[in-house]
Amino acid sequence: MNILLLLLFFLILFGIEIVYFQIADKYNIIDHPNHRSSHTDVTIRGGGIIFSIALLLGPLYFGWEYKFFLAGLCLITLISFIDDVRHIKKRVRIVFHLMAVALLFQQLHVYDLPFYWIIGGFVLFIGTINAVNFMDGINGITGGYSLVTLLTLCYINSSVILFTDEKLLVISVISVLVFNFFNFRIKAKCFAGDVGSVSIAFIMLFFLLQLIIKTNDLNYLLLLLIYGLDSSTTIIFRILRKENVTEAHRTHLYQFLVNEKKASHLMVAALYMVVQGVINVILICFLSKSPVSFALAMVTATLIFVLIRLKLEGKRRLLNIEE
Repeated sequence: MNILLLLLFFLILFGIEIVYFQIADKYNIIDHPNHRSSHTDVTIRGGGIIFSIALLLGPLYFGWEYKFFLAGLCLITLISFIDDVRHIKKRVRIVFHLMAVALLFQQLHVYDLPFYWIIGGFVLFIGTINAVNFMDGINGITGGYSLVTLLTLCYINSSVILFTDEKLLVISVISVLVFNFFNFRIKAKCFAGDVGSVSIAFIMLFFLLQLIIKTNDLNYLLLLLIYGLDSSTTIIFRILRKENVTEAHRTHLYQFLVNEKKASHLMVAALYMVVQGVINVILICFLSKSPVSFALAMVTATLIFVLIRLKLEGKRRLLNIEE
């Protein structure tokens, strides 16, 4: 893509983001800190809407080839933005999420697969979307982690195997860069909000599913490994502690590092970026294409992650067991 065109698009999205800040300020779309927050300042919510805006402008430059995906993105963006403005019941959110994923599956012809793959796909997608949403709790983590994932996908698309339209990926990267300018800082100008974390999860999953269908290689799920491990182990530990997993909390590893160990938001975000980046390099360069390698990688990574959490947080915090 032309460099000048990319710069122009960056500036357009930058301007749109600033306009959104003015709208959010006027209509009080603001995040107020509470006892579960990892921040202390009142901050504009929903800045991540720029991810969806960038791609919903898509027909201007790549036509209507991805109409079902864009329709799904529009649905999930709409309900998530409304949820940022006022509370939406969980069952209403899940209905919109299911409809959005159904449209994404239609775009990629998933319904040609056996029904058990379809059911598994819905469970995996809805779970991952919510996991990414739960992980959006400190400055820089959503934008930084998404940038690492999208840049890795760009490399795979250009140097390993062509699996999607390059313009879609580049546009997504630009939107994340714009967001990071305002969020990846000590005092963030805005938070992603549900609209940002949910929509970028939907976008990344679209690219990942394209890649997996093209290569028939589940190893590429490891591109979201660290988020997956933090979310899944947190849920398991909460179940073991007999907590209600549907209630809000701040017991993720990244929250422990920020709130208990007093590490800076950006340091923790950078740590997650670097670790996931190293995993991505290993995946591309060394991991063989087989279910066995995927299973071994998952088991090994899970054991290491759990041991790290036990070492850092202790059995008392994680399991309610006296050490």
